Amino acid sequence: MSGMQRGLSWLPTALAAGFVFLYLPILLLILFSFNDSRLVTVWAGFSTRWYAELLRNERMIEAAGLSLGIAAVAATIAGVFGTLAGYALARLGAFALRPLFALLLLVPMVLPEVILGLSMLMSFSALERLIGWPAERGFLVVALAHATYGTAFVALIVEARLRGLDPAMEEAALDLGAGPLRAFLRVTVPMLAPAIASGWLLAFTLSLDDLVIASFVAGPGATTLPMLVYSSVRLGLSPQINALATVLVISIGLLAYVSARRGAQRRSLST
Repeated sequence: MSGMQRGLSWLPTALAAGFVFLYLPILLLILFSFNDSRLVTVWAGFSTRWYAELLRNERMIEAAGLSLGIAAVAATIAGVFGTLAGYALARLGAFALRPLFALLLLVPMVLPEVILGLSMLMSFSALERLIGWPAERGFLVVALAHATYGTAFVALIVEARLRGLDPAMEEAALDLGAGPLRAFLRVTVPMLAPAIASGWLLAFTLSLDDLVIASFVAGPGATTLPMLVYSSVRLGLSPQINALATVLVISIGLLAYVSARRGAQRRSLST
């Protein structure tokens, strides 16, 4: 064994310790979702009672449906505007105010969410005083706030993908008589589809997970799932939260697995 190999022999152990640190709490959370006891730290036998309780919890189901709807709308809006912003940064060259435009896109990614939530609350309050909208802060207001936050991430992913693509395909479409809009929709967008899908999923996840921004901009009738979970945990831990977290972990794991399989199939077909 060479000196370099001996010096790096600790890496597998460090990697294993890192995985244990990250995933052991999640495994314990899943395990105790099948606990018969009301105490989340004391094992009292196997049971699925908390999943049945979760299905009967109308507030939790309503909040989950609201969060999923908000996340889908926010991710779609962020996907459209983020794609256009990424295209502008990657393909339009040094247009006027480009540095300012790029800086403003990055701001939501680096500012603390507390500042973002407070600024959005002040913006919506000012709009209500000026034009009377929004009269109440519900589904659409939270979706727009999350879309504003997610657009920056989509733009970054799309821009990176565009910089790795050869613009000759777009130029060939223009030379063959396609207009700029048609070339963009027929040539550029299909090539960007994996990046757009990745950005959409990231924006969806960020919206579904958000607590801070939603707490600032949501009204009394728009309690999202993270808000409800946080308020429930403050009153004491419940095994229903473990059951809900297990459902989310399994669902996200299945989505990631299907996405990885489809990506591998596309790569094998392309080669």
